[in-house]
Parts: sequence; structure tokens; C-alpha cells
Amino acid sequence: MKLVLATRNLGKVNELTAMLSNEQKHKDLQLLSLQDFPDAPEVVEDGETYQENAIKKATIIADYTGFRTLADDAGLEIDALDGAPGVHSKRWAGEDATDAIRIEKLLAALEDETNRNARFVAAIAIAEATVSISNNVVDDTTIHKEVSVTKNVQVVVGICDGYITNTPVGDSGFGYDPIFVPDGYDKTFAELGDVIKNQISHRSHALRSALKLL
Repeated sequence: MKLVLATRNLGKVNELTAMLSNEQKHKDLQLLSLQDFPDAPEVVEDGETYQENAIKKATIIADYTGFRTLADDAGLEIDALDGAPGVHSKRWAGEDATDAIRIEKLLAALEDETNRNARFVAAIAIAEATVSISNNVVDDTTIHKEVSVTKNVQVVVGICDGYITNTPVGDSGFGYDPIFVPDGYDKTFAELGDVIKNQISHRSHALRSALKLL
């Protein structure tokens, strides 16, 4: 079975691929990404929630590719910033900001804060485009075909609680990983490495639930 990962983010592709490859029940999955569909449309993530963005990406890419599609949207929510950057995590420091710039801006915003509690949240949507054809037949001749596309979409959410460090540490992962320490650990996601992160992260929690939908 083919499954399209609706992202061009190589870090996310590698992370999802590693998680899926560890699932014995889904060894038959043939994973594709938007790298395999260079002309696929750019999806504007303008939803108010992670769920809205994940569903939008999954349905648009499923329609384009004709394959079942998995899409996610995730963000970092910080108590001291009233849940920011949240759904705007990727664009919080500007559309073209690098991970380093995002981290720098975030740490500056928390410079005088003692409450560093935070959480990563991920929503994963799985969409399948189903095409139905309706034929109008007159005198044994088909005179009209009506094609409709229905989107079967399901979405799940995963959360990983933790806190924000004062300085970035570690060189693994991507995004805000170097400044996030998950509960029960004393190292950042970027220090813990992919194996541990892929067992405890927000995306791994959501993915385990999503796999039950396949």
C-alpha cells in the first residue's frame, strides 16, 4: 500500500519514515513524500488549529496524487507566552526564518520568565480520495459521466509535555528540539537523539494513533 507523506521537510520525512519502519504491522507500506511529486501544489497553512492545517494538507495532496495521504501539523506551546507560538510556530519569527533564528527569538521572549513549562502538540490527518463515476445510459449508450471525489479524513492528536531550556543544546533533530526537554528526562530532544525522541515525542504519540486508522 502506498502512503504519501505530505511534506517537503526532510527532517520530518526522515522522522516519520523511521517511526513507520519500526511498525511491524505496516511493513508493507510503500512510503512516498512530496519529493516524489515535485509539481504538487503548495498548501497554505492558514488554519486556526493544528487539526485544520493537517486535514487541509492531507485532502489536497490526496486529491492530487490519488493515494492515501498522511499530513501533520505541529507546534510548540509555552505557558508563559499564553500558548504561543502554537499553530504559528514555523512562521513566528518570519516566513523565511531559520531554526536558529526562531530559537533565538523564543529565548529572548522568555529571558525574564521563570515559568518555562511547554508542550509540543501534533495533529496527524489521514485522507483518502475516493472517486466515484456515475453513468447516464440511453439506448445502451453512455452519454454522460459524472466524477465526484469524496475525501475520507480522520485526524488524531499527540502531546509531549516538558520545559524550555535557557540555551540550545544538542545537534540532533530539527525545529525547536535543542531547547525542549521532555518530562522525565534531563536532556533536550536534540541531545536524546532520534531513537528516544521517536518513542516519546508528540508526533510519535499521534502517529501510533494514526496507524490504527490505516
